[in-house]
Amino acid sequence: METIGKKIAFYRKARGITQEELSEKLGVSPQAVSKWENDIACPDIQLLAPLAKILEVTTDELLSAEPVQQVRLLAQEEKPDLKKQVLKVIIDSTKGDKVRVNLPMELVRTALEIGSKIPQVTNNENLKNIDFQQIIALVESGVIGKLVEIESADGDTVSVVVE
Repeated sequence: METIGKKIAFYRKARGITQEELSEKLGVSPQAVSKWENDIACPDIQLLAPLAKILEVTTDELLSAEPVQQVRLLAQEEKPDLKKQVLKVIIDSTKGDKVRVNLPMELVRTALEIGSKIPQVTNNENLKNIDFQQIIALVESGVIGKLVEIESADGDTVSVVVE
């Protein structure tokens, strides 16, 4: 289980933000950010939404017990069978809609090969520009983790994760 501190540190570094820059944006001391990242203290609840926005994640991602989905390239001997992998599409709209689609990668690949449509994916406006053929190619080459993260101008977020 990853702590909120580890997640703050991971996302901050991934965005190229220093502890000092983060502290300035949130109106706290750099020592406060350091304490959060070292799990000595937690951010005030009122800071969670601005913190998530700065780190370009959702508050759910910060508070979730699930580990950060890092993108990794697996060695040939580590690659799991495509039949054992799952494609997760996560959509959070500013209107409060939440869509969670979990599909076996083998089903996605087969559907793409035969030209079949997956309604949960093809009927969603937020997903129309995602190239699922390219995602399949990445997965077959051994790439896993959060492959796509998009935030629309309206504030809707879409993530595509392969596990």
